[in-house]
Amino acid sequence: MTENPETYEVIVVGGGAAGLSAALVLGRARRRTLVVDAGEPRNAPAAHMQGYLTRDGMPPAEFLAVGREEIARYGVDLVRDRAVDVARDEEHFTLALESGRTVRARRLVVATGLKDELPQVAGVAERFGKDVLHCPYCHGWEVRDRAFGVLAANPLGVHQALMVSQWSKDVVLFLHEVAESELSEQDLRRLAAAGVKVVPGPVAGLTVENDRLTGVRLADGTAYGREVVFVAPRAVPQGELFVKLGAEMTETPFGSYPVIDERGLTGVPGLWAAGNVSGFAEQVVNAAGRGYRAGAAINAELLMTDLDAAAGV
Repeated sequence: MTENPETYEVIVVGGGAAGLSAALVLGRARRRTLVVDAGEPRNAPAAHMQGYLTRDGMPPAEFLAVGREEIARYGVDLVRDRAVDVARDEEHFTLALESGRTVRARRLVVATGLKDELPQVAGVAERFGKDVLHCPYCHGWEVRDRAFGVLAANPLGVHQALMVSQWSKDVVLFLHEVAESELSEQDLRRLAAAGVKVVPGPVAGLTVENDRLTGVRLADGTAYGREVVFVAPRAVPQGELFVKLGAEMTETPFGSYPVIDERGLTGVPGLWAAGNVSGFAEQVVNAAGRGYRAGAAINAELLMTDLDAAAGV
């Protein structure tokens, strides 16, 4: 890392909903802030986002473009780059960026999100965000009453099948990598009550005609006509910076996340988490709220720290 890095009050790593929201609050609080954004949003495959009041149906790329314009009004800097290393001393965090630039700040917000690892089934990656979906709250209304399939990569596929039955009464659960013996009696009763058909056996691929999903093909050649398939990707939190800084992490069925308080502060002084890197279930609206909360808390903390120093407290 260079000897004289450019210094900010706060650096936000990640330019999604959480990172931009934190930066907006900090910019409006007159804090010199930098956003480092690698430009790889998790929801890039989606044509629209839902459930965000006043922004329902807005394309994710448009949402981010508006957010970048808003933070620029308040003097927040944004660079398209990636943080590849980080160090901390008593007063600053110093980040090495992929471009070779080095920057530092008194506070660091990590909002690097998640990556989705999809089941290795032919056609799933190509159709993801179109008619292969993962979240009924994000997409259920748009595909309501169509013929649904649910591809189970683990027993949590049962929960997903039960959830999507709220949006269609024609649901088939393809067990794929899950053995029938792994389903509990309660699972079977709930699936029957929801009208979900259970099909055992591995799935070989999806069938597509005229750029439209038409079915699911099993390894034994059996085909089922389906218009939409829901999958549960494996969530991979992008939390390398937390590990490098020695933050306490907690293991969950959905990956490893930093231990934080209600504001997003980790156990490392000055290190904050916001958005999906702090928890699996954050929708866009929740991530933005997390970012806002972190930004406001950081500003208040910096203010009181500086006032105490001036007062000799």
